[in-house]
Amino acid sequence: MTQADQHPIALKVADNDNVATIFADGIVAGTLVQVRDRTGSGPLITARGEIPYGHKIALLDIPAGADIVKYGKRIGVASRAITCGDYVHVHNLDSMRGRGDLEQKE
Repeated sequence: MTQADQHPIALKVADNDNVATIFADGIVAGTLVQVRDRTGSGPLITARGEIPYGHKIALLDIPAGADIVKYGKRIGVASRAITCGDYVHVHNLDSMRGRGDLEQKE
């Protein structure tokens, strides 16, 4: 087993993604998460808090008002500053999907 295999995995699908999807249970503050992109490699990121299976981890610092990009698509806007390793969810992301009250921007 390689060192990378010893860490929980987060999947980054597109080159421009700034979040990745966690594929492990038990992610808490201080957990080292192995990001995997299409090449099968990527950096280790330290989780800054609990992140449930199937949810998003920030891959870099994202300023308030910046786009959140997952699977190569804009899924929302940071409602406050997000730090690399943070859990990204409704507490710090305003969704842009299914919002008839907002003009869509791709």
